[in-house]
Amino acid sequence: MKKVIYIDMDGVIANFAKAAKKGGWDHRPDKHVDYRNLEVMPGAKEALMRLNHDFDIFIASTPPWDRPDMWGAKREWIAEHFPYLKRKLILTHRKDLLIGDILVDDSRWRGQPDFKGHWLWFGSNQRCLDWPSTLEFIYKNHS
Repeated sequence: MKKVIYIDMDGVIANFAKAAKKGGWDHRPDKHVDYRNLEVMPGAKEALMRLNHDFDIFIASTPPWDRPDMWGAKREWIAEHFPYLKRKLILTHRKDLLIGDILVDDSRWRGQPDFKGHWLWFGSNQRCLDWPSTLEFIYKNHS
């Protein structure tokens, strides 16, 4: 049985920060960013393709609560950039309720520290600063 990995969307596979900066939205950029137009993070396409071969992967993303139209936009973005994951998208504000082995996420505000598996703090952790280092860590410690 393959191990289960949940991967956050914004800031992990989609470049949310770049879109927020480009739009000049410092306060609550989630209220302004169009999730359909986010760029893919460097290395994410190759990394998820490789992980998908060896693990059971899902996208676990927190949608903006005040913008339900963007919930569908997240699904459209996944279908465009990661079509093999279009039916593996989970929208949740409680990532601690997910059941799996690994959670790759750049935030700690939605229950990530209480995830029962191994939480990899993407971009903030010396071991998981980007996709190459995250892949190295996962394959060294979890395969």
